[in-house]
Amino acid sequence: MCGIVGYVGDDGVLEVLMDGLSGLEYRGYDSAGIAMAESSISVHKRQGDISALEEALPDGSVEATAGIGHTRWSTHGPPSDANAHPHTDESGRVAVVHNGIIENYQQLRDDLEAAGHSFDSDTDTEVVPHLIAAARDDGADRESAFRRAIGRLEGSYAIAVVFSGSETVYAARNESPLVLGVGDDGHYLASDVPAFIEYTDRIIYLDDGEFARIDESTVVVTDTDGTVVDTSIETVEWDAEDAGKSGYDHYMLKEINEQPTAVRQCCGERVSELERTIDVDSLSALSVPERVQFVACGTSYHAALYGARLLRERGVPATAFLASEYDTATLPVDESTLVVGVTQSGETADTMGALRGANGAGATTLAVTNVVGSSAARTCDHVMYVRAGPEIGVAATKTFVSQQIALAMLACELTDEYDDDLVEALRDLPDKLQSILDSSSGREIAREYLEADAYFFIGRGYNAPVALEGALKMKEITYKHAEGFPAGELKHGPLALVTDRTPVFALVTAGSNPTKTIGNVKEVETRGGPVVAVTDGCDDVARYADHVLEVPETHSALAPVLGNVQLQLVSYWVANELGRSIDKPRNLAKSVTVE
Repeated sequence: MCGIVGYVGDDGVLEVLMDGLSGLEYRGYDSAGIAMAESSISVHKRQGDISALEEALPDGSVEATAGIGHTRWSTHGPPSDANAHPHTDESGRVAVVHNGIIENYQQLRDDLEAAGHSFDSDTDTEVVPHLIAAARDDGADRESAFRRAIGRLEGSYAIAVVFSGSETVYAARNESPLVLGVGDDGHYLASDVPAFIEYTDRIIYLDDGEFARIDESTVVVTDTDGTVVDTSIETVEWDAEDAGKSGYDHYMLKEINEQPTAVRQCCGERVSELERTIDVDSLSALSVPERVQFVACGTSYHAALYGARLLRERGVPATAFLASEYDTATLPVDESTLVVGVTQSGETADTMGALRGANGAGATTLAVTNVVGSSAARTCDHVMYVRAGPEIGVAATKTFVSQQIALAMLACELTDEYDDDLVEALRDLPDKLQSILDSSSGREIAREYLEADAYFFIGRGYNAPVALEGALKMKEITYKHAEGFPAGELKHGPLALVTDRTPVFALVTAGSNPTKTIGNVKEVETRGGPVVAVTDGCDDVARYADHVLEVPETHSALAPVLGNVQLQLVSYWVANELGRSIDKPRNLAKSVTVE
């Protein structure tokens, strides 16, 4: 992993590829490179940011009309110029970029080395150009050689290839995303739409097992047997401006401030205050299942914990699983089970693996995702889009809030329980989110505790998942130690770590057992730990806290949505004061497409 871009056309290959790589920076990476095909292939790649690659590029015009590029997030081999993509065969006749993991690469490499091939990198990817070159040496044409090489791979991959003397890009995917862009003056491919959205909004999604061949005038998609596949061209409903910073210093701050809009978009016509109902068309065919199992990772897992609690309170047995630990062999999964995959990108490898397992076990599957046409959306029986709009910052913000709202609507739809107060609260939620954004003292609190040894986050009930999310945000973008846990667990070990340099953020809101959480706050206070209460004012918790982050009163199930925004702001301002790379945290990727 992490990002692929490709282009064939007359718009200037070098410029398009570099624009594409810049559009994929949000995914996280540690090196970048491009390959341009003419009579020979020119490869330029560097460890570090795209700016390092720019310094290595040739001066003057480039005659090539076909090229590929890549931003790498290391799996096999450390970040280095040699390990950066693209990779070539020894003669430089073919260049390859790859996302995913080739599980049998070591055996393939051993076989190739035994046949006399030499390798320059530590990567699994480098076997691919050598396999293609070997097939070419055996007399295969370019496309046949590419297909033959792909047929020998085991694992996950999105692969794009260019050949010397050819103005065509070849590509294939298996369990790693690839999307094609249909333009007026050429055609594009990428891991994600932002790579080429400024050039075209017309796209074709590749499915697992499909191959693509693009040149200046045509896009051809085929299956593993070479049979042409009928494809539909979809139009992306957002543009390059939507994916820009709009004057904010960071995408993350922009996306935090977009949360009122994201909630409005998520609710949209689905919430009718007049009729006091919630109606999600894509869920109309679902009946009440015997059990619900959520599968998710990271921030989406915290949303899943929230959704599972909502369902349990309505009488539906529901459990949230980390997707990487989900095992249909040890769980009751059958046709009476609804498995809900919560995934921002719709491409998360662990979540996709869990959903495929659930499909194989006969369960009904539902994707709750932000990306139209993503793998999760196409793999599952049903899909509910959270409609948050493009999220570029690696640390999820507006998609988490939108996931929470989507899962609240799911709980109502599955059980036919429409709480009048909840419907009214959903209508009012954007304005209440805006009031927090306008008045938060999160920046001042961030400065107060900038030199803390660690940050703890606690909450009960609906607030417990938000405590976990608050800690995750702090870890992701500040690189400071942070922990989140249900408030009652504080005394079962973590309290030993509390000192006067360990601020504890306590979510205390009506309906989430505030009295007991205040008892936990007093435990912290007694041991000299500073307390920041995130509260709607219930039970007068302010008298026990050193600082207060206020949230407006709302429905008890939605109070954590408001509290979460306060915690996002604190983490953002800590990271900003420390000068961290907020949009591209070290070692992290936006879309994790390897298991």
